[in-house]
Amino acid sequence: MNRVLDESLIYEILSVVEEIPAGKVATYGQIAKLIGRDRNARLVGRVLRIADYYGDYPCHRVVNHAGRLAPHFPGQQEKLAEEGVRFLRNQHVNMKRYQWEA
Repeated sequence: MNRVLDESLIYEILSVVEEIPAGKVATYGQIAKLIGRDRNARLVGRVLRIADYYGDYPCHRVVNHAGRLAPHFPGQQEKLAEEGVRFLRNQHVNMKRYQWEA
């Protein structure tokens, strides 16, 4: 069953993103799992790309499962660094240290 991307689903995803504390990160898959859609990590990414239309959310705190930053999100690394998040040599977030335990 394929649910349509509607505003209630968008706000459900964004409400989880809003809960990520400063200095922590969550993964796309982690957010998908928290809303009961385990296999929809890409859907989370789609919503985050349009999040500006729905308000001011800390989308910079969402990374992939390996801690890699979004390729088309200029300033993401700087925003995370301002919150105290440190990066590994490959410019990935240290997930063991900074992943949000929701």
